[in-house]
Amino acid sequence: MVIRCFDCMQNLFIRKSLFLTVVWSCFFMVCIAQEQGDSIPMQRLPDVEVTEKVRPSVMREAAPLQIMSKETFDRLGIQDVAEAIRHFAGATVKDYGGIGGLKTVSIRNFGVHHTAISYDGIAVSDVQSGQVDISRFSLDHIENLSLAIGQTDNIFQPARMFASVGTLDIQTMSPVFREKNSRTSLKIKEGSFGLFAPSVRYEQRLSKKLSASAHADWLSAKGNYPFTLTNGQTVTEEKRKNSDIQSLRLEANLYGNWDEKGTFNLKVYYYNSERGLPGSVVLYNDYNRERLWDRNTFVQAHYRRTGGTTFHWQARAKFNHAWNKYVDINNKYESGRQEDRHLQREYYASGSGLYMPTEKINLSLSTDFSINTLSNNIPKCPFPTRYTSLTAFAAQYKDGRFTATGSLLGTYITERVETGERPSDRKRLSPAVSASWRMFADQNIRLRASYKDIFRVPTFNDLYYLRIGNTDLKPEKATQYNLGLTWSGRINSWMRYLSFSVDGYHNRIRDKIIALPTLYVWKMMNFGEVSVYGTDVNMNTEIFLHKVCLFVQGTYSWQKAIDITDESAKNYKHQIPYTPRHSGSASLTVENPWVSVSYQLTAVDKRYALPQNIEDNQIDGYVEQTISLNKEFHLKHVNLRLQGEVINIGDTQYDVIQYYPMPGRAYRFTIKFTI
Repeated sequence: MVIRCFDCMQNLFIRKSLFLTVVWSCFFMVCIAQEQGDSIPMQRLPDVEVTEKVRPSVMREAAPLQIMSKETFDRLGIQDVAEAIRHFAGATVKDYGGIGGLKTVSIRNFGVHHTAISYDGIAVSDVQSGQVDISRFSLDHIENLSLAIGQTDNIFQPARMFASVGTLDIQTMSPVFREKNSRTSLKIKEGSFGLFAPSVRYEQRLSKKLSASAHADWLSAKGNYPFTLTNGQTVTEEKRKNSDIQSLRLEANLYGNWDEKGTFNLKVYYYNSERGLPGSVVLYNDYNRERLWDRNTFVQAHYRRTGGTTFHWQARAKFNHAWNKYVDINNKYESGRQEDRHLQREYYASGSGLYMPTEKINLSLSTDFSINTLSNNIPKCPFPTRYTSLTAFAAQYKDGRFTATGSLLGTYITERVETGERPSDRKRLSPAVSASWRMFADQNIRLRASYKDIFRVPTFNDLYYLRIGNTDLKPEKATQYNLGLTWSGRINSWMRYLSFSVDGYHNRIRDKIIALPTLYVWKMMNFGEVSVYGTDVNMNTEIFLHKVCLFVQGTYSWQKAIDITDESAKNYKHQIPYTPRHSGSASLTVENPWVSVSYQLTAVDKRYALPQNIEDNQIDGYVEQTISLNKEFHLKHVNLRLQGEVINIGDTQYDVIQYYPMPGRAYRFTIKFTI
């Protein structure tokens, strides 16, 4: 994860250091020449600008951190956020099928509600359902993705980033100007099942202190891919229906660099989509008439100020407006049609301060405040308003071999409703500690350990949705422990880099919120406890053989996630739904002067769709393979990139969610111009 607060300091330090090095070198050369009697004419050195961005070392982190950069996206041919996340150990993507299917991410089986999604340092929230659809974000202008499990070593961040079991951070590209003051990129993507996705990005330097960027992309797809339907002994070939999507994304950014001490970013984002919800394929019912419209607009700003070498502060603010409409045409409704409309608004502000009394000790204090509202056309809507206050204090000690971080998050939440009952106020303190130790001075072997206690409050749907909502719900409580070992280094002249990490963990979730039947209707209840044991393994290496470079990456996860709620239940100590025991990914990229080739593999073990681990509930495991080829051409004023992909080479049919078949073999072609 690119930690922006440290990036600015490190970039500034590098620039100053490089500049001073050049100046002092020139000074000493002149002095020595004069002492030797040589005559060297004075010349003005050209300005030096360092444009490479500094990224945190994942091997040094006290809590597991995985990063995938834009260079890796291009190298592997990855085209959307969900594809990238599948290469992270410990992350699970729930995909409801199709190009326009909803996609959510969860970490180590805590559930999607416990995973925070951060977009350029500010959390993306959905207090209605608690689920963020990651397909809303375009990979075309993302600089890097990072997945942090537990509390990261970055203590200079909003308090909201302390309030989850882990964070998926999406960092978009910021302009970097070298020879020209503007740059334009045009990308066109076409593929199977009616896929057409053009995008354009424009960057402009406005002055020495101001720059701007604008991005737009359009996605259109029919999504009518074939699949095999098995009904007992009958096997038929069908096509997915009502799986189309049309979406538009617009984003504009203004970047300010007032002086060496202050930076500013203003972002405006707009998303509009209409998609079909194909529904599950059960028996002979393979057609659904549900439609979903989404419109989301937000404006967010970030200002950071450096007050000397010991104190830094930053402020963030955001306004979010999210509207969606759901329509289902079905004879089961009296009017033959059901239409639900929802509107969410969020007002968010955050302030953070970082104090560094010594080179080894950092202290931070962050305070966030947000207001969330929900209105809809559902009968007896209570029109709730949630007020949330978060305050996080963190301390960190860091030297060349040892890092220790501790934090304490204070949460206060209160709600107001126009009609009906409201839940009680919530108050809680949530601690987290982590440590990383370099075991040997001459070897980059590190032992790391972390602990975090956190909770998540019920969503508005959990509390208020029609008759199943329950305002007496308690928050879900989650505890996580992690113990890991990391190593990175250079083996020899041809294997220039090799990294390896293994982490064992134990998670526990109490007061899990689930739906249970009562006398007449289903109700949301606190009636669940889950215990999770697991292991995550990561490996990366780079091999250089003359003109050929090999990049190899692999991940493996083992999870034992069992329900320990009720000893008398039939599913006691059974693996919880949609949790494979084994999963992993691997990739190999061969870069060369001719055509670069990459191969990707994703493997998932069998899972169960319902709590009982019986054959009728089993979802078969699968292996999906993808191969891509790309070539770049550098013309006079234009860079041209061509890429072709074959997705799911083996035409494997599989379900991520039961009865939601995923596409088989597909083809995709991309052309990109950069001027």
